[in-house]
Amino acid sequence: MSLLVAGSLHLDVVLRAPYLPKLDETVAGSSVDYVFGGKGGNQAISAARMGATVHFAGRAGSDLFGDMIRETLTESGVEVSQLQRDVGPSGMSAAIVDANGEYGAVIVSAANLNIVATDINIPQKTSLVILQNEIPEKVNLTLAHKAKAAGAKVWLNAAPARELPKNLVEAVDLLIVNRVEAKFYSDSIPAKSVLTTLGARGVYYNNVLYAGLLVDVVSTHGAGDMFVGTLAGQVVRGKSMADAIRFAQAAAALHVSCQLDRRKDINPQSVKTFLENQDNL
Repeated sequence: MSLLVAGSLHLDVVLRAPYLPKLDETVAGSSVDYVFGGKGGNQAISAARMGATVHFAGRAGSDLFGDMIRETLTESGVEVSQLQRDVGPSGMSAAIVDANGEYGAVIVSAANLNIVATDINIPQKTSLVILQNEIPEKVNLTLAHKAKAAGAKVWLNAAPARELPKNLVEAVDLLIVNRVEAKFYSDSIPAKSVLTTLGARGVYYNNVLYAGLLVDVVSTHGAGDMFVGTLAGQVVRGKSMADAIRFAQAAAALHVSCQLDRRKDINPQSVKTFLENQDNL
């Protein structure tokens, strides 16, 4: 079975600085990296690198950033026949990472806001569709209903937090949120199946707390997407939810402990080895 990720694509400009600047303050940084990003793109690549068959649907611009985005997806083994091309700029973000690995970011959605949902089909043998809140609500709603009609499950990584229409909530099988988003949604969708990521504390799902794995943090940027993509990839490959959560936690732990230029080397074997070492501690 395969996975369809429909979502955002950005090229992230990542700056390193000793701390996040205050209002009207200029801080001297130490480095800059240009990193493939966007929740949709990150989750698709994470799933593909962990061995899943992954299709992607979204939209990138006709600029140089768009070319880099398309190339990165293809090189990572993601099927991109439903990647639309916009006549304008691609989505991008600028992130500042501090000395502790924490970050703040600004996102410009650009081409992501122009996705044509009616042009997107659910590929045959798709068992799961992942959506996020970085693309328009009407796109998520259309694709959720298409997924249900095709017999596929729907996961919504409801980030960033925003009010969700009832008909979208009803079509979602699993809501994935972090601590802040969980608080935002607690009153509006209390009965929905929810998985909550809790940072270093771990993951809470189905009344079980899966304890976090302790590592030295380089940067938390993109850790949630690594977790979600890996989790989905494991599930579509037939793993139980409990085993998939543990594997995804390990992938995310490796992700936050690696330098940006080493994260592409995280693969199923490195995650398996990491878990074996954890079990032997």
